[in-house]
Amino acid sequence: MLSDHFQNGIETAKLVWSRLPTSEEGESEEVNSSKRSDGTSVESLDYEVIENYAYREEQAQRGKLYVGYYVGVKWFFALLIGIGTGLAAVFINIAVENFAGWKFAATFAIIQKSYLAGFVVYILINLALVFSSVFIITQFAPAAAGSGIPEIKGYLNGVDTHGILLFRTLIGKIFGSIGSVGGGLALGKEGPLVHTGACIASLLGQGGSTKYHLSPRWLQVFKSDRDRRDLVTCGCAAGVAAAFRAPVGGVLFALEEVTSWWRSQLMWRVFFTSAIVAVVVRTAMGWCKSGKCGHFGSGGFIIWDISGGQDDYSFEELFPMAIIGIIGGLLGALFNQLTLYITYWRRKSLHKRGNRVKIFEACLISVITSVISFGLPLLRKCSACPESEANSDLECPRPPGMYGNYVNFYCSKDNEYNDLATIFFNTQDDAIRNLFSAKTFHEYSAQSLLTFLVMFYTLAVVTFGTAVPAGQFVPGIMIGSTYGRLVGMFVVTFYKKLNIEEGTYALLGAASFLGGSMRMTVSLCVIMVEITNNLKLLPLIMLVLLISKAVGDAFNEGLYEEQAHLRGIPLLESRPKYHMRKMTAKEACRRQKVVSFPRVVKVANVFSVLRSNKHNGFPVVDHGRNGEALVIGLILRSHLLVLLQSKLDFQHSPLPCDQGVGSIPIRHNFSEFVKPASSTGLSIEDIHLSQDDFEMYIDLTPFLNPSPYIVPEDMSLTKVYNLFRQLGLRHVFVVPRAPRVIGLITRKDLLVEEDDDSATVELQSTSVRAQRSDKE
Repeated sequence: MLSDHFQNGIETAKLVWSRLPTSEEGESEEVNSSKRSDGTSVESLDYEVIENYAYREEQAQRGKLYVGYYVGVKWFFALLIGIGTGLAAVFINIAVENFAGWKFAATFAIIQKSYLAGFVVYILINLALVFSSVFIITQFAPAAAGSGIPEIKGYLNGVDTHGILLFRTLIGKIFGSIGSVGGGLALGKEGPLVHTGACIASLLGQGGSTKYHLSPRWLQVFKSDRDRRDLVTCGCAAGVAAAFRAPVGGVLFALEEVTSWWRSQLMWRVFFTSAIVAVVVRTAMGWCKSGKCGHFGSGGFIIWDISGGQDDYSFEELFPMAIIGIIGGLLGALFNQLTLYITYWRRKSLHKRGNRVKIFEACLISVITSVISFGLPLLRKCSACPESEANSDLECPRPPGMYGNYVNFYCSKDNEYNDLATIFFNTQDDAIRNLFSAKTFHEYSAQSLLTFLVMFYTLAVVTFGTAVPAGQFVPGIMIGSTYGRLVGMFVVTFYKKLNIEEGTYALLGAASFLGGSMRMTVSLCVIMVEITNNLKLLPLIMLVLLISKAVGDAFNEGLYEEQAHLRGIPLLESRPKYHMRKMTAKEACRRQKVVSFPRVVKVANVFSVLRSNKHNGFPVVDHGRNGEALVIGLILRSHLLVLLQSKLDFQHSPLPCDQGVGSIPIRHNFSEFVKPASSTGLSIEDIHLSQDDFEMYIDLTPFLNPSPYIVPEDMSLTKVYNLFRQLGLRHVFVVPRAPRVIGLITRKDLLVEEDDDSATVELQSTSVRAQRSDKE
């Protein structure tokens, strides 16, 4: 009977494997559709307000009541983002903790009778979880692989990678994270939680998902990339706040690491969203304390309370702490470089062979990880339990079937524990809690810590880049806390002081590795303080972060920047390159051929230009009465595609339409020109025109942006770079020197005064000039 079931299982697995696509045809249409015309998978976003006729007509119809409603909806969406991200984080943590709890409980129960049987069960459970994760990613949501932070950082920088914010990506990220983290791989769920929060925010901003019929009318409020960008920023902060229970750290993470555009109003909404997440998570944890969440316990959400550890530090301890910072910078930079090389080889050679290879790779890494985490502790001799203190709540060894400090694993005596199994054969959250733990002197041997450091570092490098959702926060904390505790052991032995805690050095090591790899300073410092609940260590964390970041910057860029460049995401960093100071705007665009349209253009010409060019913006030129060409604005490619598809504005006459007040009929709503977030929108292949349509004309005046940003040709490229990045622009016109000046705007010209007696508003400079004329 058992053999028949086993044979049926093998046949079913073979059938599923045979149905897997051998190439990339299994990827979503949303991801591949961007390759139909231009072969690329990224596109710039339009953060600039397109002040065309349709936009101005819509703005003119809005009153103060609508403005208040608009602001209120933004705050309401911030509330929904906080609640949604908090609930998603709770669901992921409960699922991961329960899968891990069932896995370890079953394994510990079986190894009481047979270690070989427990070993097989442990491998199979991990393999099943990892297979479920990689199957979801390869077959359902390819864009959900990885952490997602480089793509979200690119989105907030002005670059949209198709597919990263879709509903299927959200589902794939949630369930894929459960499988990959629950399966024991050397990765975390914190990076994917940032991506999850961004997906929730984007879906709210675009009004839901039309493909899955989840688009209620009341959600369809925001119609610009600027508003969606603000919501995605709130989602990123909410993801960090949910992952680490660090609301302030989430706000600073969004400010320091991902967004390139910030203002005070956005700060308040981001802070509000993070606070909502903290309330949701706190409420869920309180509800789970009654035992309603299964194996979910204190290990579910990351918080390693070391407030009972080292209270003070001496001056001579600063030197070994600085050494920890240097080690973190070196190991972090090496980690970035190794993952860059391996990911590059994986994308260019391995993953091109199809989804089967991706699935086989992830499953192979799962088996290797399981063999190492189960097998290495078997080779380690057990240690005698230390004498327990009267007020200590630590139990040595743990009862069979329990995991935590002092795990009894393959020990011949009842009063012994396996220090390598305590950190290897455990969940990552509990392993870190063990490494951070206070009052546990000499719990780990230097040999065990060094073995774990080498093996886990290697596994983290190899696992990063597989086709599963993968975060690097927790693996980085694991690596750093290991060598930090190793340094702490030598400090305790050398200085021979009673108030030195090895767990304190483990915390500093974790901060140093994250600083050396991710190059975050302020936000990471606050996150580490929030998750450890120890404000006294703030100066030490600042010290190691500054040192590790400086050392890492001497070798390469941060992890997210390196991965963004590898994925072809054109990020604009905070500072322009030095050689840009010696270049002008004209030199930067001298090799480009400007493709422009006349004010009234033939439909056939528009269609031909869009087919033969990949540009997303075109200048519109009008010829005056004296024949002189005058640039009157910028028309976007997406807007031209909408006009060609609708055919509502085709006209027989090649003459421009009258622009008198009320003379231009409003045939389009402004929302028709909005491209769905993280999807390709219209393509020229979607346009089907007849021969009669090709002979007609379009007047582009009502649809162009009449006030694009313009720079003189001899402006330095550094100034252009700063203008482009800080304003989130997509296009900038480079023009010759202007022949004359019609006015000069100063700071006072931008200050507004409102009359108390009426609703009139006037500029302050105008008011001042008017007062002077009255006195005269």
